[in-house]
Amino acid sequence: MPKLIPAAERILKARELIQKARDLPVPEEGGRGDFSYIAHVKDFLRQARDLVKFIPQSASASEKLKEEVRKIYEEMEQADRDVLHPPR
Repeated sequence: MPKLIPAAERILKARELIQKARDLPVPEEGGRGDFSYIAHVKDFLRQARDLVKFIPQSASASEKLKEEVRKIYEEMEQADRDVLHPPR
């Protein structure tokens, strides 16, 4: 049976994954259009989303935790735009 991770720890891990997506080096060949690069970025963001997606439905989730999850979702969207769709 998998170990239960507290919500606060899930939020921290999600932020770490978002930062990993931002820090992933852009390949010289193919640039931001490289399919492997895109897949890695999307995977980090998916993992972050999977960590926090059920926190708001938890009966024990406070409004503060729910707000943190909303912020995580905003950070994921912003990271996706910044990393994969930068302004030209």
